[in-house]
Amino acid sequence: MKILILRFSSIGDIILTTPVVRCLKTQLPNCELHYATKKSFQSILINNPYIDVVHVLESNLSILIDTLKKENFDLVIDLHHNLRTSIIKFRLGVPAHSFHKLNIEKFLLVHLRMNRMPDIHIVDRYMATVSSLQVKNDGMGLDYFIASADEVDAASLPSKFVAIVIGAKFATKRLPNHKIATICDRLQQPIVLLGGKEDIQNAIAIMELCKSKMLNLCGKLSLNQSASVLKQAELVITHDTGLMHIAAAFNANIISIWGNTIPAFGMYPYLPANTRSKQIIIENKALKCRPCSKIGFEQCPKGHFNCMEKIDMAKVVESVHRIIDAS
Repeated sequence: MKILILRFSSIGDIILTTPVVRCLKTQLPNCELHYATKKSFQSILINNPYIDVVHVLESNLSILIDTLKKENFDLVIDLHHNLRTSIIKFRLGVPAHSFHKLNIEKFLLVHLRMNRMPDIHIVDRYMATVSSLQVKNDGMGLDYFIASADEVDAASLPSKFVAIVIGAKFATKRLPNHKIATICDRLQQPIVLLGGKEDIQNAIAIMELCKSKMLNLCGKLSLNQSASVLKQAELVITHDTGLMHIAAAFNANIISIWGNTIPAFGMYPYLPANTRSKQIIIENKALKCRPCSKIGFEQCPKGHFNCMEKIDMAKVVESVHRIIDAS
């Protein structure tokens, strides 16, 4: 069987599809597996041994569709389910299984505070998309594969360090700089700051606020190099962002801090059931205005940003000590 998986964005969402990829490849005999995504996310998948071919969308959807038509797929697994993937499915004209996005349930939760979301992680909802093929979740968690050239030498990193992921796509998902600086000053462990080029100025501001020393790698690494650092961390403190899911793929100890989004959307760190790794979720459950969005904003719609400002940093530090002491 020749199968095409569709998921065009984003980092975290693509990583959360990797159990489907692995289970299809290992449970269906003679399965040839292709995956279509945006070019900017190709590096997430190119080293995955369970994927035979990665197809990339650049600027022209028709060019991608023409390429896909030549492959003569038997089946399409649509794990994105938007207008673009609907066009692809129509143009290919082959049987397709599509992910149910629960948009109505998300709308009710965000706008009316009515929680009709199933208590199921999105990975298991992705897996339900292929259940009719008799493919089952193997319970092995997420996958992330790094080429040897992208591995960061352990000698360049502190020993037994805590990695703090300071970024997220939207500001309402990120702790303010002064809150991160407070965590850094209260931790006894070596600290490594991680983030993209867009996080450079925030990293500088955090370091200026801190009395303690730390290694700032924001904007200095590729995505795969950042993944290598996460793999070597003793513990990861992170927002609701793609690097959180990469950390989960390495079964890291994770403290995830949530602002305007909530774990009830089903996208909290996904760890195997038999892992010895620990995760702690920290969020302000007392606010009636959460969640204000299923994605995020550049500033708090209410103007107070209490979902992050009211989080007690002492709780974060205590969580770090609890996990490390138990390791």
